[in-house]
Amino acid sequence: MVTRRLLPETEARMAELFDTQLNPDDRPLTRNALIAAMRDADVIVPTVTDRIEAEMIGAAGERLRLIANYGAGTDHIALSAARASRILVTNTPSVFTDDTADLTMAMIISVPRRLPESGRLLQTGGWNGWKPSALLGASLGSKRLAILGMGRIGQAVAHRARAFGLEIVYHNRHPLSAAIENMFGARYEPDIDRLVAQADILTLHCPAGRETHHVLDAARIAAMKPGAVVINTGRGDLIDEDALIAALESGHLSGAGLDVYPREPDVNPRLLALPNVMLMPHIGSATREGRTTAGERLIANIRFWADGHLPRDQVLDGWA
Repeated sequence: MVTRRLLPETEARMAELFDTQLNPDDRPLTRNALIAAMRDADVIVPTVTDRIEAEMIGAAGERLRLIANYGAGTDHIALSAARASRILVTNTPSVFTDDTADLTMAMIISVPRRLPESGRLLQTGGWNGWKPSALLGASLGSKRLAILGMGRIGQAVAHRARAFGLEIVYHNRHPLSAAIENMFGARYEPDIDRLVAQADILTLHCPAGRETHHVLDAARIAAMKPGAVVINTGRGDLIDEDALIAALESGHLSGAGLDVYPREPDVNPRLLALPNVMLMPHIGSATREGRTTAGERLIANIRFWADGHLPRDQVLDGWA
């Protein structure tokens, strides 16, 4: 059972290989529809829009044996409940690393230079010619980019940011090796509060979960430099949205670039009204190349499982 529309070539190949049920109208399944699908399928293919909770896994019955996630993040799946029910979980890691880093870098460039605001001014007829003091942004050179979460995507952002002359400081659960730090010209900051407080631009790339819910909260936002910028292409609940909006409205923060939101697809109207934000509709992974590769990895995982082998992209350890 595939919960959302995938690329046509992916769906066609899945239909050739498996007894596949697709979702032709591409509407997110309701909770009850998801439970029904989990009861009727050996394999369910969810995406980030599907919340698979512990109670739903408990109600799935004995048939479901594999949750083959389309995408790298699995915070929408109750992994401990899947393990308890002996349901294998796979994902498609590393596929969207460069695509997400590209979008992040586009925001890092665009928000300080006020590109979204400038484009809207032109499109709405508000531009009346060049002026030496109009639409002044901030240059990137020598600014401090703070990266919260230095996994694959964080490192890919650091690689791009160094070419723009940004000073890179990062926080991670564990520091990177000296060789990797030297490659990026990056400095480890063990304290999140200090990381946030010294950032000219802060970009979030940590996984979602209880430990990182509102990791950028009201206190940390208040402690940021006046005129700092926040970028989030990770997960919407990493940021206290009300505190972020208040800081943008007051001018404490000069801007923000957001691709994810706490209650997708709903976007806070106060965000939509702000001129100093760059808002994207969760397109960090939206490239044909990436989605094609993710489909190939997805199919490979299901085929390995169907042939009696452990897939290469299993999320849960300890399976025999």
